[in-house]
Amino acid sequence: MTSQPQVLPGHAPDAGSRPQLSFAVPRRGKPPRHLADLTLPERAEVLAELGEPGYRAKQLSTHYFAHLSREAADMTDIPATSRAQMTDLLLPDLLREHRRLTSDDGATIKTLWTLFDDVKVESVLMAYPGRATLCVSSQAGCGMACPFCATGQQGLTRNLSTGEVIEQVRRSAVMCRDGELAGGQRRLTNVVFMGMGEPLANYKTVIGAVRRMVAPPPEGLGMSARHITVSTVGLVPAIRKLTAEAIPVTLALSLHAPDDELRSELVPINTRWSVAEALDAARAYFDATGRRVSIEYALIKDMNDHAWRADLLATELLERGSGWVHVNPIPLNPTPGSIWTASEKDVEAEFVARLRAAGIPTTVRDTRGSDIAGACGQLAAQE
Repeated sequence: MTSQPQVLPGHAPDAGSRPQLSFAVPRRGKPPRHLADLTLPERAEVLAELGEPGYRAKQLSTHYFAHLSREAADMTDIPATSRAQMTDLLLPDLLREHRRLTSDDGATIKTLWTLFDDVKVESVLMAYPGRATLCVSSQAGCGMACPFCATGQQGLTRNLSTGEVIEQVRRSAVMCRDGELAGGQRRLTNVVFMGMGEPLANYKTVIGAVRRMVAPPPEGLGMSARHITVSTVGLVPAIRKLTAEAIPVTLALSLHAPDDELRSELVPINTRWSVAEALDAARAYFDATGRRVSIEYALIKDMNDHAWRADLLATELLERGSGWVHVNPIPLNPTPGSIWTASEKDVEAEFVARLRAAGIPTTVRDTRGSDIAGACGQLAAQE
Protein backbone atom coordinates (compact mmCIF):
# COMPACT_ATOMS: atom_id res chain seq x y z
CA MET A 1 0.00 0.00 0.00
CA THR A 2 1.32 3.42 -0.96
CA SER A 3 1.31 6.11 1.69
CA GLN A 4 -0.79 9.19 1.23
CA PRO A 5 1.19 12.36 0.39
CA GLN A 6 2.42 14.16 3.48
CA VAL A 7 1.44 17.81 3.69
CA LEU A 8 4.16 19.90 5.27
CA PRO A 9 2.74 23.16 6.64
CA GLY A 10 4.70 26.22 5.67
CA HIS A 11 6.50 24.42 2.86
CA ALA A 12 4.25 22.70 0.37
CA PRO A 13 1.61 24.74 -1.47
CA ASP A 14 -1.98 23.56 -1.29
CA ALA A 15 -2.47 20.56 -3.57
CA GLY A 16 -5.45 22.17 -5.25
CA SER A 17 -3.38 25.18 -6.31
CA ARG A 18 -0.78 23.34 -8.34
CA PRO A 19 -0.74 20.98 -11.34
CA GLN A 20 -1.68 17.39 -10.64
CA LEU A 21 0.11 14.25 -11.79
CA SER A 22 -1.05 13.38 -15.31
CA PHE A 23 -0.11 10.95 -18.05
CA ALA A 24 -2.62 12.36 -20.51
CA VAL A 25 -0.95 13.91 -23.56
CA PRO A 26 -2.91 16.87 -24.99
CA ARG A 27 -3.97 16.35 -28.60
CA ARG A 28 -2.08 18.69 -30.87
CA GLY A 29 -0.82 18.70 -34.44
CA LYS A 30 2.17 16.47 -35.15
CA PRO A 31 5.56 17.94 -36.06
CA PRO A 32 6.58 17.56 -39.70
CA ARG A 33 8.15 14.22 -40.57
CA HIS A 34 11.92 14.42 -40.29
CA LEU A 35 14.80 12.26 -41.45
CA ALA A 36 15.71 11.55 -37.81
CA ASP A 37 12.28 10.03 -37.20
CA LEU A 38 13.08 7.29 -39.72
CA THR A 39 15.52 4.43 -40.13
CA LEU A 40 17.86 4.52 -43.13
CA PRO A 41 15.70 2.05 -45.13
CA GLU A 42 12.60 4.12 -44.31
CA ARG A 43 14.35 7.25 -45.57
CA ALA A 44 15.12 5.43 -48.83
CA GLU A 45 11.46 4.46 -49.18
CA VAL A 46 10.35 8.07 -48.80
CA LEU A 47 12.85 9.28 -51.39
CA ALA A 48 11.82 6.49 -53.75
CA GLU A 49 8.40 8.17 -53.90
CA LEU A 50 10.22 11.09 -55.54
CA GLY A 51 11.86 8.73 -58.01
CA GLU A 52 15.25 9.02 -56.29
CA PRO A 53 17.62 6.03 -56.10
CA GLY A 54 18.14 4.39 -52.72
CA TYR A 55 21.65 5.72 -52.24
CA ARG A 56 20.30 9.27 -52.03
CA ALA A 57 19.07 8.46 -48.52
CA LYS A 58 22.62 7.64 -47.52
CA GLN A 59 23.92 10.86 -49.06
CA LEU A 60 21.27 13.01 -47.40
CA SER A 61 21.79 11.27 -44.07
CA THR A 62 25.56 11.74 -44.28
CA HIS A 63 25.14 15.48 -44.71
CA TYR A 64 22.81 15.66 -41.72
CA PHE A 65 24.48 13.30 -39.26
CA ALA A 66 28.15 13.47 -40.28
CA HIS A 67 28.42 17.04 -41.56
CA LEU A 68 25.66 18.41 -39.27
CA SER A 69 24.09 20.27 -42.18
CA ARG A 70 20.54 20.54 -43.49
CA GLU A 71 21.37 23.21 -46.08
CA ALA A 72 20.67 22.13 -49.65
CA ALA A 73 23.47 24.36 -50.94
CA ASP A 74 26.05 22.26 -49.06
CA MET A 75 24.99 19.02 -50.73
CA THR A 76 27.09 19.28 -53.86
CA ASP A 77 27.16 15.50 -54.38
CA ILE A 78 23.40 15.56 -54.98
CA PRO A 79 22.01 16.96 -58.26
CA ALA A 80 20.85 20.54 -57.81
CA THR A 81 17.45 19.66 -59.23
CA SER A 82 16.85 17.20 -56.38
CA ARG A 83 18.37 18.94 -53.36
CA ALA A 84 15.59 21.36 -52.48
CA GLN A 85 12.86 18.78 -52.90
CA MET A 86 14.72 16.23 -50.77
CA THR A 87 15.51 18.65 -47.97
CA ASP A 88 11.97 20.05 -47.97
CA LEU A 89 10.65 16.52 -47.65
CA LEU A 90 12.98 15.09 -45.00
CA LEU A 91 14.80 18.02 -43.40
CA PRO A 92 12.09 20.50 -42.40
CA ASP A 93 13.08 23.32 -40.05
CA LEU A 94 11.88 21.98 -36.69
CA LEU A 95 13.55 24.50 -34.36
CA ARG A 96 13.91 28.24 -34.48
CA GLU A 97 16.21 29.91 -31.98
CA HIS A 98 14.01 32.27 -30.02
CA ARG A 99 16.42 33.41 -27.34
CA ARG A 100 19.95 32.61 -26.22
CA LEU A 101 21.58 33.38 -22.89
CA THR A 102 25.19 32.75 -21.87
CA SER A 103 26.72 32.29 -18.43
CA ASP A 104 29.87 31.07 -16.68
CA ASP A 105 32.11 33.24 -18.88
CA GLY A 106 30.70 31.68 -22.00
CA ALA A 107 30.96 28.07 -20.82
CA THR A 108 27.17 27.70 -20.57
CA ILE A 109 24.67 28.48 -23.32
CA LYS A 110 20.95 28.20 -22.66
CA THR A 111 18.74 28.26 -25.74
CA LEU A 112 15.00 28.73 -25.88
CA TRP A 113 13.68 27.10 -29.05
CA THR A 114 10.38 27.76 -30.84
CA LEU A 115 8.88 24.63 -32.38
CA PHE A 116 6.67 24.41 -35.47
CA ASP A 117 3.52 25.15 -33.44
CA ASP A 118 5.10 28.05 -31.48
CA VAL A 119 5.58 25.87 -28.39
CA LYS A 120 8.78 26.72 -26.49
CA VAL A 121 11.37 24.28 -25.14
CA GLU A 122 14.86 24.72 -23.72
CA SER A 123 18.25 23.09 -23.92
CA VAL A 124 21.46 23.89 -22.06
CA LEU A 125 24.94 23.36 -23.51
CA MET A 126 27.84 23.24 -21.04
CA ALA A 127 31.60 23.15 -21.59
CA TYR A 128 33.84 21.19 -19.25
CA PRO A 129 37.52 20.25 -19.55
CA GLY A 130 37.72 17.65 -22.27
CA ARG A 131 34.00 17.42 -22.95
CA ALA A 132 30.78 19.24 -23.74
CA THR A 133 27.42 18.20 -22.32
CA LEU A 134 23.97 19.01 -23.64
CA CYS A 135 20.91 18.92 -21.39
CA VAL A 136 18.06 18.17 -23.77
CA SER A 137 14.27 18.42 -23.48
CA SER A 138 11.96 15.54 -24.40
CA GLN A 139 8.60 17.18 -23.69
CA ALA A 140 7.15 20.67 -23.74
CA GLY A 141 6.13 21.06 -20.13
CA CYS A 142 5.75 18.01 -17.89
CA GLY A 143 2.90 16.03 -16.39
CA MET A 144 4.77 14.81 -13.31
CA ALA A 145 3.80 17.87 -11.21
CA CYS A 146 6.85 17.98 -8.92
CA PRO A 147 6.20 21.17 -6.93
CA PHE A 148 9.81 22.41 -6.77
CA CYS A 149 10.35 22.09 -10.55
CA ALA A 150 9.65 24.99 -12.92
CA THR A 151 8.67 22.65 -15.75
CA GLY A 152 6.46 20.55 -13.49
CA GLN A 153 4.40 23.64 -12.65
CA GLN A 154 3.58 24.22 -16.33
CA GLY A 155 1.76 20.94 -16.89
CA LEU A 156 2.28 18.96 -20.08
CA THR A 157 1.80 20.77 -23.38
CA ARG A 158 2.89 17.95 -25.69
CA ASN A 159 5.49 15.30 -26.39
CA LEU A 160 8.40 16.11 -28.64
CA SER A 161 9.20 13.99 -31.69
CA THR A 162 12.46 12.15 -32.17
CA GLY A 163 13.35 14.68 -34.85
CA GLU A 164 12.80 17.59 -32.45
CA VAL A 165 15.08 16.00 -29.87
CA ILE A 166 17.79 15.20 -32.41
CA GLU A 167 17.62 18.71 -33.81
CA GLN A 168 18.47 20.07 -30.34
CA VAL A 169 21.48 17.75 -30.37
CA ARG A 170 22.57 18.64 -33.90
CA ARG A 171 22.23 22.39 -33.39
CA SER A 172 24.24 22.14 -30.19
CA ALA A 173 26.89 20.03 -31.93
CA VAL A 174 27.19 22.83 -34.49
CA MET A 175 27.69 25.36 -31.67
CA CYS A 176 30.51 23.19 -30.34
CA ARG A 177 32.09 22.71 -33.74
CA ASP A 178 31.93 26.42 -34.53
CA GLY A 179 33.57 27.45 -31.26
CA GLU A 180 30.55 29.18 -29.74
CA LEU A 181 31.34 27.81 -26.28
CA ALA A 182 34.19 29.23 -24.25
CA GLY A 183 37.48 27.53 -25.07
CA GLY A 184 36.97 27.34 -28.81
CA GLN A 185 36.07 24.46 -31.07
CA ARG A 186 35.21 21.16 -29.46
CA ARG A 187 33.01 18.11 -29.99
CA LEU A 188 29.69 17.46 -28.32
CA THR A 189 30.44 14.36 -26.24
CA ASN A 190 27.61 13.94 -23.72
CA VAL A 191 23.83 14.22 -23.78
CA VAL A 192 21.63 14.11 -20.69
CA PHE A 193 17.83 13.84 -20.85
CA MET A 194 17.40 16.17 -17.90
CA GLY A 195 15.73 19.11 -19.61
CA MET A 196 12.00 19.78 -19.82
CA GLY A 197 9.77 16.77 -19.42
CA GLU A 198 9.82 13.23 -18.05
CA PRO A 199 11.80 11.26 -20.64
CA LEU A 200 10.26 7.87 -19.91
CA ALA A 201 6.74 9.32 -20.27
CA ASN A 202 7.68 9.92 -23.92
CA TYR A 203 9.37 6.57 -24.29
CA LYS A 204 9.09 6.00 -28.05
CA THR A 205 10.63 9.39 -28.84
CA VAL A 206 13.43 9.08 -26.32
CA ILE A 207 14.51 5.57 -27.29
CA GLY A 208 14.31 6.61 -30.95
CA ALA A 209 16.55 9.60 -30.22
CA VAL A 210 19.00 7.42 -28.29
CA ARG A 211 19.19 5.02 -31.24
CA ARG A 212 19.88 7.88 -33.65
CA MET A 213 22.56 9.28 -31.36
CA VAL A 214 24.47 6.01 -30.98
CA ALA A 215 24.11 4.65 -34.52
CA PRO A 216 27.16 5.44 -36.70
CA PRO A 217 26.72 7.80 -39.67
CA PRO A 218 24.82 7.81 -41.94
CA GLU A 219 22.24 6.09 -39.73
CA GLY A 220 22.95 8.43 -36.80
CA LEU A 221 25.44 10.64 -34.96
CA GLY A 222 27.86 7.94 -33.78
CA MET A 223 27.94 8.99 -30.12
CA SER A 224 28.83 6.62 -27.29
CA ALA A 225 25.85 5.19 -25.42
CA ARG A 226 27.93 5.44 -22.26
CA HIS A 227 27.93 9.21 -22.67
CA ILE A 228 24.13 9.42 -22.75
CA THR A 229 22.06 9.70 -19.57
CA VAL A 230 18.31 9.09 -19.39
CA SER A 231 16.65 10.42 -16.26
CA THR A 232 13.31 9.50 -14.75
CA VAL A 233 11.29 10.33 -11.66
CA GLY A 234 10.58 6.61 -11.31
CA LEU A 235 8.23 5.23 -13.97
CA VAL A 236 8.96 1.65 -12.99
CA PRO A 237 7.41 -0.17 -15.99
CA ALA A 238 9.32 2.12 -18.36
CA ILE A 239 12.57 1.51 -16.45
CA ARG A 240 12.03 -2.21 -16.98
CA LYS A 241 11.36 -1.58 -20.66
CA LEU A 242 14.57 0.44 -20.96
CA THR A 243 16.42 -2.37 -19.22
CA ALA A 244 15.23 -4.81 -21.87
CA GLU A 245 16.57 -2.56 -24.65
CA ALA A 246 20.11 -3.48 -23.54
CA ILE A 247 21.52 -0.12 -24.65
CA PRO A 248 24.20 0.84 -22.08
CA VAL A 249 23.05 4.40 -21.40
CA THR A 250 23.30 5.69 -17.83
CA LEU A 251 20.04 5.60 -15.90
CA ALA A 252 19.47 8.52 -13.52
CA LEU A 253 16.72 8.12 -10.93
CA SER A 254 15.42 11.42 -9.54
CA LEU A 255 14.72 10.24 -6.00
CA HIS A 256 14.79 13.44 -3.88
CA ALA A 257 13.66 11.63 -0.71
CA PRO A 258 14.36 8.17 0.75
CA ASP A 259 10.99 7.80 2.52
CA ASP A 260 7.60 7.38 0.88
CA GLU A 261 5.86 10.02 3.00
CA LEU A 262 8.04 12.89 1.83
CA ARG A 263 8.73 11.57 -1.64
CA SER A 264 5.01 11.34 -2.39
CA GLU A 265 4.84 15.07 -1.67
CA LEU A 266 7.93 16.04 -3.66
CA VAL A 267 7.57 13.52 -6.50
CA PRO A 268 3.89 12.65 -6.95
CA ILE A 269 4.63 9.59 -9.10
CA ASN A 270 5.68 7.96 -5.82
CA THR A 271 1.98 7.46 -5.08
CA ARG A 272 2.05 4.91 -7.92
CA TRP A 273 5.50 3.37 -7.53
CA SER A 274 7.16 3.59 -4.14
CA VAL A 275 10.76 4.30 -3.21
CA ALA A 276 11.40 0.57 -2.85
CA GLU A 277 9.88 -0.24 -6.24
CA ALA A 278 11.87 2.50 -7.98
CA LEU A 279 15.13 1.43 -6.34
CA ASP A 280 14.50 -2.24 -7.13
CA ALA A 281 13.97 -1.36 -10.80
CA ALA A 282 17.13 0.74 -10.80
CA ARG A 283 19.14 -2.09 -9.27
CA ALA A 284 17.78 -4.47 -11.93
CA TYR A 285 18.94 -2.00 -14.58
CA PHE A 286 22.47 -2.18 -13.17
CA ASP A 287 22.33 -5.98 -13.06
CA ALA A 288 21.32 -6.14 -16.73
CA THR A 289 23.63 -3.49 -18.16
CA GLY A 290 26.54 -3.18 -15.74
CA ARG A 291 26.00 0.58 -15.86
CA ARG A 292 26.13 2.27 -12.46
CA VAL A 293 22.90 4.10 -11.70
CA SER A 294 22.90 7.77 -10.70
CA ILE A 295 20.60 8.82 -7.86
CA GLU A 296 19.64 12.47 -8.31
CA TYR A 297 18.77 14.23 -5.06
CA ALA A 298 17.85 17.92 -5.11
CA LEU A 299 18.76 19.30 -1.69
CA ILE A 300 15.92 21.53 -0.49
CA LYS A 301 16.31 23.59 2.64
CA ASP A 302 14.50 22.13 5.66
CA MET A 303 12.61 19.66 3.45
CA ASN A 304 14.77 16.67 2.52
CA ASP A 305 18.25 17.65 3.70
CA HIS A 306 18.11 16.22 7.21
CA ALA A 307 21.05 14.12 8.39
CA TRP A 308 18.74 11.22 9.26
CA ARG A 309 17.45 11.20 5.70
CA ALA A 310 21.03 10.86 4.43
CA ASP A 311 21.40 7.85 6.74
CA LEU A 312 18.12 6.38 5.52
CA LEU A 313 19.12 6.91 1.89
CA ALA A 314 22.40 5.08 2.51
CA THR A 315 20.52 2.22 4.19
CA GLU A 316 18.08 1.87 1.29
CA LEU A 317 20.89 1.80 -1.26
CA LEU A 318 23.12 -0.60 0.66
CA GLU A 319 20.24 -3.01 1.22
CA ARG A 320 20.42 -3.56 -2.53
CA GLY A 321 24.17 -4.14 -2.57
CA SER A 322 27.28 -2.07 -3.13
CA GLY A 323 28.99 -0.76 -6.23
CA TRP A 324 25.79 -0.31 -8.22
CA VAL A 325 24.98 3.30 -7.52
CA HIS A 326 26.35 6.84 -7.33
CA VAL A 327 24.53 9.69 -5.60
CA ASN A 328 24.41 13.21 -7.04
CA PRO A 329 23.15 15.73 -4.47
CA ILE A 330 22.05 18.82 -6.38
CA PRO A 331 21.84 22.27 -4.77
CA LEU A 332 18.35 23.37 -5.77
CA ASN A 333 18.26 26.08 -8.41
CA PRO A 334 15.23 28.01 -7.09
CA THR A 335 12.68 29.50 -9.44
CA PRO A 336 11.54 33.12 -9.04
CA GLY A 337 8.95 33.52 -6.31
CA SER A 338 9.29 29.92 -5.17
CA ILE A 339 9.13 28.91 -1.51
CA TRP A 340 11.72 26.21 -2.26
CA THR A 341 15.39 27.06 -1.90
CA ALA A 342 18.77 25.35 -1.68
CA SER A 343 20.12 23.85 1.52
CA GLU A 344 22.66 25.74 3.60
CA LYS A 345 26.24 24.78 2.73
CA ASP A 346 26.98 23.23 6.11
CA VAL A 347 23.83 21.12 5.90
CA GLU A 348 24.78 20.03 2.39
CA ALA A 349 28.26 19.11 3.62
CA GLU A 350 26.85 17.01 6.46
CA PHE A 351 24.45 15.22 4.12
CA VAL A 352 27.30 14.35 1.73
CA ALA A 353 29.64 13.33 4.57
CA ARG A 354 27.11 10.84 5.94
CA LEU A 355 26.63 9.19 2.56
CA ARG A 356 30.36 8.92 1.99
CA ALA A 357 30.92 7.57 5.52
CA ALA A 358 28.46 4.80 4.66
CA GLY A 359 30.52 3.94 1.60
CA ILE A 360 28.20 5.50 -0.98
CA PRO A 361 30.08 7.27 -3.82
CA THR A 362 28.72 10.81 -3.74
CA THR A 363 29.44 13.87 -5.88
CA VAL A 364 27.69 17.21 -5.51
CA ARG A 365 26.39 18.23 -8.92
CA ASP A 366 28.06 21.24 -10.49
CA THR A 367 25.29 23.82 -10.91
CA ARG A 368 25.34 26.04 -13.95
CA GLY A 369 23.42 29.02 -15.22
CA SER A 370 21.73 30.28 -12.04
CA ASP A 371 22.01 33.81 -13.43
CA ILE A 372 20.28 32.88 -16.69
CA ALA A 373 17.22 31.05 -15.32
CA GLY A 374 19.22 27.85 -15.32
CA ALA A 375 16.48 25.58 -13.95
CA CYS A 376 14.75 23.91 -16.88
CA GLY A 377 11.42 25.51 -17.69
CA GLN A 378 12.18 28.96 -16.35
CA LEU A 379 12.69 30.64 -19.72
CA ALA A 380 9.67 28.92 -21.25
CA ALA A 381 7.57 29.99 -18.27
CA GLN A 382 8.70 33.60 -18.72
CA GLU A 383 7.64 33.49 -22.36
